[in-house]
Amino acid sequence: MASHLDGGRDRINIAIDGPAGAGKSTVARKVAEILHYIYIDTGAMYRAVTYSALRAGISPGDSEQLSQHVESINITLNPGPNGQIVLLNGVDITGDIRSREVTLHVSQVAAVEQVRLRLVNMQRALAKNKGVVMDGRDIGSHVLPDAELKIFLTASVQERALRRFKELNGQDGITLSQLEKEIAERDRKDQERDISPLICANDAIVLDSTSMTIDEVADSIVNLSRTKLAEAK
Repeated sequence: MASHLDGGRDRINIAIDGPAGAGKSTVARKVAEILHYIYIDTGAMYRAVTYSALRAGISPGDSEQLSQHVESINITLNPGPNGQIVLLNGVDITGDIRSREVTLHVSQVAAVEQVRLRLVNMQRALAKNKGVVMDGRDIGSHVLPDAELKIFLTASVQERALRRFKELNGQDGITLSQLEKEIAERDRKDQERDISPLICANDAIVLDSTSMTIDEVADSIVNLSRTKLAEAK
């Protein structure tokens, strides 16, 4: 990871939570760029574990094997020209973790307690010196409960499915209605899991991005962060 300046007095931590397809990663990356903060995509870390487990022949439902497997792998996040580069044991898997197979199984893997414990410890260590924008499902509620700015970014299921449909651009032959069902099902799994479910932290600011552009959402968060920073001084 890029190193921070000493101190952290001129930076805060920003937690961005929300359901699948709300635009968290794109927005978080833009906010980090504008503020010169470090962007940490926690979803990519869970995807890396899922990809690694599937490649090792481990069933996403085998929590015992997953718990052992997560202790044996090394995940590194590096800034790249087109966003974040994800390395698994030193190998670039940035593109591989976005496969449909990984997408369909990541919620199940993320629900395993030992997987979450290992990754949450890594995430907290990365945020220790401030100046981090971290997105996920439980950042404000669990990973960084002391983050100075917490955003809960949402959008309608229909809008989130449409964004994903456009992103896929006809790949995999998946229909829009199928994507809507899958996103609604993923919401249900994320909200109902026992370990760190998807919830909006009490002190989070809710932003509905259904009718907003990515730039509008990013600008809103940047303005909120500058207000929070002024308050913290």
